Amino acid sequence: MLYVSGIHALNLPCALQTCGDWHASGIDWTNVALMDSNKSIFRNYGIEPHKVIPDHKGTFNVANHIRALLDLLAQAKYSLAQGMNKDFICNDQYTEEIFNQVARMKDLKNWPKIDRFMGQEYYSEWLDYKGSVIAHGGSGMENKAR
Repeated sequence: MLYVSGIHALNLPCALQTCGDWHASGIDWTNVALMDSNKSIFRNYGIEPHKVIPDHKGTFNVANHIRALLDLLAQAKYSLAQGMNKDFICNDQYTEEIFNQVARMKDLKNWPKIDRFMGQEYYSEWLDYKGSVIAHGGSGMENKAR
């Protein structure tokens, strides 16, 4: 499925109780890149259908804020994802959900940088999670934020 993700998706409202980004007027909406969910380890997780985006006719599938951030991490776009915890998600109810999804990326070649990024965003919460779930071979794959 084709969908909008990344910084564009962060600047659109989603069904989650998250902040997202707040610079929609500063985003170039004329060239919105579409991603293919079939080429992602996350498949259709966190993609919301029938969303309107600025300067485009019709509706699109759009990543919710968690999925948009996961995609940025998978693409090694850490500077765009910076502020994930306190600026874009802003809601601790999603922390375990996010950790479970991030853990799915542990076999990606950029995992050490993803791990470091998560430590900078979530501090000891991430370290505790890694010690209890990832280190024991679990992935804790609950999918609450669909």
